[in-house]
Amino acid sequence: MAGSEAAWQVTRTGTPVILHEMRPDRGTDAHQTDGLAELVCSNSFRSDDWENNAVGLLHEEMRRCGSLIMSAAAEAKVPAGSALAVDREHFSGVVTKTLEAEPLITIERGEVVGLPPEDWGPTIIATGPLTSEALSSAIGEATGKDELAFFDAIAPIIYTDTIDFDVCWYQSRYDKVGPDGDGKDYINCPMNEEQYNSFITALLKGDKTDFKEWEENTPYFEGCLPIEVMSERGRETLRHGPMKPVGLTNPHNPDVKAYAVVQLRQDNKLATLYNMVGFQTKLRHGEQKRIFRMIPGLERAEFARLGGLHRNTFLNSPRLLDDTMRLKSHPHVRFAGQITGVEGYVESAAMGLMAGRFAALEAVGLIPTPPPATTAFGALISHITGGADAKTFQPMNVNYGLLPPMEVPKPADGKRLRGKEKGRARKTAMSHRALQDLEAWLNPASVAAD
Repeated sequence: MAGSEAAWQVTRTGTPVILHEMRPDRGTDAHQTDGLAELVCSNSFRSDDWENNAVGLLHEEMRRCGSLIMSAAAEAKVPAGSALAVDREHFSGVVTKTLEAEPLITIERGEVVGLPPEDWGPTIIATGPLTSEALSSAIGEATGKDELAFFDAIAPIIYTDTIDFDVCWYQSRYDKVGPDGDGKDYINCPMNEEQYNSFITALLKGDKTDFKEWEENTPYFEGCLPIEVMSERGRETLRHGPMKPVGLTNPHNPDVKAYAVVQLRQDNKLATLYNMVGFQTKLRHGEQKRIFRMIPGLERAEFARLGGLHRNTFLNSPRLLDDTMRLKSHPHVRFAGQITGVEGYVESAAMGLMAGRFAALEAVGLIPTPPPATTAFGALISHITGGADAKTFQPMNVNYGLLPPMEVPKPADGKRLRGKEKGRARKTAMSHRALQDLEAWLNPASVAAD
């Protein structure tokens, strides 16, 4: 994601790029193809609402910077309520074909096993969460071993025609309609209290993947916890999280409110595959089939892909990177993507976009400056390059808490805003400020003339 976006951004200044990709010569534990920008954890880019959601704001900022990832997502999108989700295969195909067709980009297949030498010139390392052992070791040596790691888990994918629609139904939460959606973009599987408790008991007792000795003290990322780890925090945790029943009405039994609901989200354009929302797992494959078929409507479910667990690698960026994402000890090297300590596909691609723009400016003799901290771009960069405490640094999704606060504008009618209404108004105001400041950063001469 980040490397593909970075390469694309550099070529926008007419600068040639060599793009290294180790697959298919060397695979990973999670990737299944040799396509660029292959999605492995989810097909969702999350909310596309730029006025009221921080990741939606980041979508819009990327679009205004000519993002390859966002244009490919638009071409490959599938219905997902107010979220932006894509057909994985189509999405990767668009990115791969676009980069292969760009005359300024040379794609070299093969593993890079060491830190790039200075005679390579300006270099961006965007190796993602599955950096190879050889390169991870080289990065560790160059950074004084200030490298951290965490686990990330993958949710299962189910064939749509094996779901029982006498039990399940299509509906988005609160019937919310998103781009190309109709308010029925999710499949819902209801549970009563007895079914839910039996399911939780099975999760807690299920046979799980063993950790290797060197992995035992590696923390999970809080935003992508395995479902069985969440259940260990309390039997009611899941029904207040990914299995919450609010905003949904079962048309098969409209007078009875479900105690919990499992949601499935469309995973490809043909709608033949659906992934289990929030069901990242480290259960063994046999246990996944047994336990997930306890869910009403999924008794005969067939799985196109079962869940899994992989080890992610990221830098202690607040200590190691400068404000244009260069490695302080080796300034010819920049890092981008999830390895910098951002979490999520969109955030990773956004850091690739920024790293590419910074490198491109340097290539034409200009001095890059980071975008304002009032933008989603700037807030993320500020966080990972100094805003976070290096002693406790952990991966972070974009959120409004990273942007400088602002007062809520007073409504024209003089009405006093309270609670959620006030919070929503603040987010909208921060989003509008962000786009104004981004435009000023992108086009300073135009703003000065105005």
